[in-house]
Amino acid sequence: MSSNAIFALPLVLALGGTASAESYQAPEDVLQGIIDEVDSDYLTQSEQNLMMMSDNPAYWTAEEGEQLFREKRGPRNASLESCDFGKGPGVLDGAYAEMPRYFDDTGKVMDLETRLVHCMMTVQGFAADDPVVTKRHGSSSDMMRLQTYIASKSSGYKWNPPLDHPLEKAMRDAGEVMFYRRAANLDFSCNTCHGETGKRIRASVLPNMNVPEEWTKAVSWPAYRVGNQEVRSSQHRLRGCYWQMRQGQIVAGSDASIALTSFWTDAARGQPAILPDMKR
Repeated sequence: MSSNAIFALPLVLALGGTASAESYQAPEDVLQGIIDEVDSDYLTQSEQNLMMMSDNPAYWTAEEGEQLFREKRGPRNASLESCDFGKGPGVLDGAYAEMPRYFDDTGKVMDLETRLVHCMMTVQGFAADDPVVTKRHGSSSDMMRLQTYIASKSSGYKWNPPLDHPLEKAMRDAGEVMFYRRAANLDFSCNTCHGETGKRIRASVLPNMNVPEEWTKAVSWPAYRVGNQEVRSSQHRLRGCYWQMRQGQIVAGSDASIALTSFWTDAARGQPAILPDMKR
């Protein structure tokens, strides 16, 4: 199957009836719709990406991820099709847009990466120290391929992380504290860069988390980073931000990382996800 076919098929199926906010949309169409609606320097700088997004290399990463998702692997010779990402075993449409979320089978709030690790270990039988599990960054890692495929099934769906369980709300609230907490030598917080319009790092305009149309693009990961020529995850972005703030490194998959992801996803609530995205 071609890379374009993965993303075109859900769209073709949707054309049979009236399009709804909760159906697949190609990421370039989602981004164009947002740019058309909002006057934003941050989004305007993304217009150059629109010319390339139909050939986004992340599409190939997603295609490879679909193959891995359906392939029987690991000591138990099982696929990931029985894994529940919040909407039932193997149901991916819109699932990522409703994460992080609480899972009964673990008693924890999990993001996509931690849920994938859980399923690769419990369903497929991989050990925690298996390179398939431990290598999580870069387009060539199984984890990045799988995340990109699963996330792509939520493109066009509105961010809607649940807050029904007490732990979901606790995670979101802890993430809010972390977002505004100033620390380290620079006395920076996430809000220092993302709390108002007009902030820049070098030539790049930064997104304002108080403008939902900007923030949905900011939190739409996985995304292909043109400057790195790699597909990156939200956990990788968090690590990069903490390095830039000169704060202690945030551990991928930790409660702290999931809390911050819970808060920033909640801040984009109601806006359509752009998945996979393409960023500078």
